[in-house]
Amino acid sequence: MIIFFSWLVLLQIMLSHFCLKASYSLCGSLKEIDIYQNQRAKEMGLLSRKATCNSHGQDSSYFLGWQEYEKNPYDEVKNPKGIIQMGLAENQLSFDLLEFWLAKNPDAAGFKRDGQSIFRELALFQDYHGLPALKKALVDFMAEIRGNKVTFDPNHIVLTAGATSANETLMFCLAEQGDAFLLPTPYYPGFDRDLKWRTGVEIVPIQCTSSNRFQITKSVLEEAYQQAQKKNLRVKGVLVTNPSNPLGTTMTRAELDLLINFITDKEIHLISDEIYSGTVFSSRAFVSIMEVLKDRNLESTDVWDRVHIVYSLSKDLGLPGFRVGAIYSNDPIVVAAATKMSSFGLVSSQTQYLLSAMLSDKEFTKGYISKNHKRLQNRQSELVSGLKKAGISCLESNAGLFCWVDMRHLLSSNTFEAEMELWKRIVYDVKLNISPGSSCHCTEPGWFRVCFANMPEDTLTLAMQRLKSFVSSFTINNQSDKDSKNARRRSRNKWGWFRVCFANMSEDTLRLAMQRLKSFDSSITINNQNDKDLKNAKRRSRNKWVFPAIVPILA
Repeated sequence: MIIFFSWLVLLQIMLSHFCLKASYSLCGSLKEIDIYQNQRAKEMGLLSRKATCNSHGQDSSYFLGWQEYEKNPYDEVKNPKGIIQMGLAENQLSFDLLEFWLAKNPDAAGFKRDGQSIFRELALFQDYHGLPALKKALVDFMAEIRGNKVTFDPNHIVLTAGATSANETLMFCLAEQGDAFLLPTPYYPGFDRDLKWRTGVEIVPIQCTSSNRFQITKSVLEEAYQQAQKKNLRVKGVLVTNPSNPLGTTMTRAELDLLINFITDKEIHLISDEIYSGTVFSSRAFVSIMEVLKDRNLESTDVWDRVHIVYSLSKDLGLPGFRVGAIYSNDPIVVAAATKMSSFGLVSSQTQYLLSAMLSDKEFTKGYISKNHKRLQNRQSELVSGLKKAGISCLESNAGLFCWVDMRHLLSSNTFEAEMELWKRIVYDVKLNISPGSSCHCTEPGWFRVCFANMPEDTLTLAMQRLKSFVSSFTINNQSDKDSKNARRRSRNKWGWFRVCFANMSEDTLRLAMQRLKSFDSSITINNQNDKDLKNAKRRSRNKWVFPAIVPILA
């Protein structure tokens, strides 16, 4: 017996040691954890608040989906069961047109002029004003995309390392830390990083809804402005994306006029992010904010200087890796300040030379714009058709590299928690990375942004097959749950009836019987709730202390 208890004590000690080791294997012993934490606290004290804060927005589900994709990327041959990336708005449909031009123009790609190498010239330092040839070619390309209804002055353009840099630079030029910009929802998740992280500028949402296709109205503009004032935030402007990311729609002329009237009345700025202007493939034509200003003859007013455009070649030309963005402003002070700030994010001389040659080729740009529009329209139609076959609809769109997809009918409840549950199932089970509406600050749960231009046609077909299978199984399971509930209800209806007499007793006796029945019913409700609370408490306890919970039991 003594030997048995000795072995039992030894077993408890071994199990306790194992559980502690399992619990702290990543960090070492408790003493090592304390040392590590104290060391990190010292290091944090030596770093800036910017370096140690968590306001970058990298923990958004928008970026988390990318991380999951990178862990398990789909490949037709190497990883056919991997995650298909449908959360990245890239245009890969017209690479062949770019490659064909490069093959026909070897001098541009080889850094030559008239057959002579200019490598050394391009390799030397260039000032931050940018190559005049590129600035001229870029404003001409912007005008061509807009049907030449409006022209742009190359002296008013500032080159930046992509639209991300352009938007942040404008924040530094137009607002102080703690000032606010109003943005209509849903909006691009990256704005939480681009506009806020380093500048300290706040975003106040303009709450748009599906009731009018998420269009901006005077009332929601005023509500957002009042909300900012209640928070003691000084509103410096409104920022819109036109065409919209994530909606894939162009703004109506009425909306643009409304915005001009609003910033005129409030004496604030307007930034129009038009990086998707060259992706408009159907329905009404794209109208630039600059066109509205000129149509209303506002060139000689102060509003003219308070409207700014952001542009990029990342979407229209499909070159996000080249990092070519631009700010266009009629305010010379903004242009001068932004030009100085652009020294922190310059476009390489080699990139500028290559693109100046490409965009100066009018025959190429005309053909590219036309063919690219047709390819985007065809691919968007394929996505919409695939979604429809799966029983899913989306907002009618005419631009962009994505669709705004309505999956509200697949939610277990009308909550953002249910949206995240559905998103996780689509990412981990269906193996599709799409962007949940909550990451875009949508006010209604159940909307998702789904990209279509960053993959081959076969991959899109596979993605739609996966989604259709998921929706079919989802529907069957829901029907089974519904049938089970109905069966239980029918069972209760069949066996839960009682005959209760009332005429064989005095009134006082009947009243006493009702009191007893009421007390019994109340006790059942309380006991059921207590059972539910106890189960939830146990579940939380298990989730929080999987390993350590064993130790005190054995010790």
